[in-house]
Amino acid sequence: MNNLCRSVSKLPAHPAFRIATGKRLFATQTVRRQSSSTEPKEKIVIPTRIERGPTDILNALSSTVGYDPTAPHYKYHDDPYLMPMSNVGKKTFAMAQEAGRKAARWIRQENAKLFRHQEADPPIPAFAPTMVYTEESQVEETDLRRLIENVEVQDAILVYNLLKKNNIEVGQELKQSLLELVCFFNHEESLEEEYIEERWFRQGVTEKGRQRKTWKDFELAEQLFHEVQEKRPEHFCVLIRGMAKYYQVEKAWALYQETIEKKVLLDTTTFNSLLQIASFLKESYDMRWDLVCEVLTTMKNQGLRPNVGTLNAVLQTITTIGGYNHPRSYALKTLAEFKKLGVEPSLASWYYMLAIFCRERGPTSHILHDIMNEIEGKEFGIVDPKDTFFFVTAMDVCRNHLHDKDLAKRVNKLLHHKDNYNLIGDSYKESIYYRHFFMVLCSTEPLETFMETYHLLVPNVYIPEPSVIEEILKSIDVNCAIEHVPLLWSHMIQFDHTNRENLLLLLLQIMITNPPKTPDLVQKFTAIAWDMYTRLEEQSALAGTRNQKSSVALSGALLGDILLLVCRGREEFEKAQTIFEKLNTEQNSIVGDPKVEAMRSFIQFCIDERKPSLAIGALQYCAENGFPESAELGRNIVRSLTLDEVHLGKIKRLVGAEVLKPVEEVAK
Repeated sequence: MNNLCRSVSKLPAHPAFRIATGKRLFATQTVRRQSSSTEPKEKIVIPTRIERGPTDILNALSSTVGYDPTAPHYKYHDDPYLMPMSNVGKKTFAMAQEAGRKAARWIRQENAKLFRHQEADPPIPAFAPTMVYTEESQVEETDLRRLIENVEVQDAILVYNLLKKNNIEVGQELKQSLLELVCFFNHEESLEEEYIEERWFRQGVTEKGRQRKTWKDFELAEQLFHEVQEKRPEHFCVLIRGMAKYYQVEKAWALYQETIEKKVLLDTTTFNSLLQIASFLKESYDMRWDLVCEVLTTMKNQGLRPNVGTLNAVLQTITTIGGYNHPRSYALKTLAEFKKLGVEPSLASWYYMLAIFCRERGPTSHILHDIMNEIEGKEFGIVDPKDTFFFVTAMDVCRNHLHDKDLAKRVNKLLHHKDNYNLIGDSYKESIYYRHFFMVLCSTEPLETFMETYHLLVPNVYIPEPSVIEEILKSIDVNCAIEHVPLLWSHMIQFDHTNRENLLLLLLQIMITNPPKTPDLVQKFTAIAWDMYTRLEEQSALAGTRNQKSSVALSGALLGDILLLVCRGREEFEKAQTIFEKLNTEQNSIVGDPKVEAMRSFIQFCIDERKPSLAIGALQYCAENGFPESAELGRNIVRSLTLDEVHLGKIKRLVGAEVLKPVEEVAK
């Protein structure tokens, strides 16, 4: 039957069937053509091409995953044994990677003959060794143009001098580009963009340290300027900006006065640079404000429209004006005036407002509430270099000026909104920001709520400094939350805080004054105390081999607290004996005495372990160091142990015969 069906299916179709089928198909196609002719034609719109960066695809993929504060940074190996767990370790790890890149580039540059192959097509210039120029090099104008485009300052200066030496004419536009390069970088090489870690971990220098004259006088920039026969406005603008940036304020202002006399029109950026150095030009506060008004008036007369840089430059000068009322009045007037002009403040503007209103010894100001109402929920980009100062300053105000945890959480939420975290600055500012954040939460929130934030951010986002750990330990002491002590001790080990004597003493005090009620916690406290002792011994031995002084002095009080905690465990008598022998044999070099509670606990431990010789040795230590309770301790030994004549005679010599009277009366 199946074979018959297959045979029938292979037979050719009847002609009549084919004709009928063809008619139906033709009719169907006709209907489709008629219906398609009645439909409106869709207009194809080709979208405008969007410029994409080299990491846009990675950013798009990252946005689908989200931010995970509990995960380590991608630059560290995702391995618990390899991830750095201290600020020094993180910096060392990242800088070591960067140093490896620098070493590879140095080897490639020093052995350029070995790296002539080009595997990439088209060639990638960054992978090839750079050209080395000497005093004998044959150079052309194109070499200078290429060096300026690649921001190679020193080589550009050398090539220009070679061109000048060889009497090769350099175009005016190229000279202008070279002038801009040397003025912007002050004749020095800049840190290359690919060295991200070095930029990130570069410690923030204080403003006072940076606000000093570093401009190189009588160098190529001034030579290029004076060589120009017909000076155009851009020549004046570039040189004034360079001098103002590197605080050659006298020459910058003199050049500005020359432009006023010659009626040379400057641009807005140049006026902004002049406003930034107003505090260096005038000493009195009134004269500074008058100078700002004078420069702004000149801008208006030249038909220039101020921008956000102008606003920030004016506010920066106001921060240098002393007092409370005048700076606040000037700042509010300035902000209102620029708002009328349609200038939108940047984060740097709000940073200056905080610096003006929330001064250390000034009256309390709640301007940060108004600022947050204005900018909350917005995404910001970098507009001014000082934009990176806003978040750390705002958190400082929340902690030290207002003591407001709710406002601190609002600031933190804004920081983590979209890409605003890019404005945290560098590692130094990030560490200070989280220090203030932890401090304000630790002092205002319940401990358990604070510990949720602690577990979320530590250690991958933030590693607390010793001052923060100290505040957390104090909060634990106040709340009697001793269950967190083992975690804090383990973090102190990871973060290299075990060489901080104040932290060790505070931790020991917490464990002593808050006796645990569970056997498990008692044993953990004993383990912490012994671990602390062994680490201190290792530090002391290491310092001795290097002929250095140990960072933590093994004082009598410190060893006594450790001894007391070990004795409470009631299971590690050998460890307690080791600590006492340390106290006894080195009592001439150990500063201070242990507390009597520690000696009483050790003597009782000796009694429980039936060690009369050690108990009498501890009694001798107490008697020699003048403990008032020595007689009481001796009486306890006599009552609790069966002693021979030698032991009794020794106790009698140490604390007197009064201690033995009850025993002698019983013997009679």
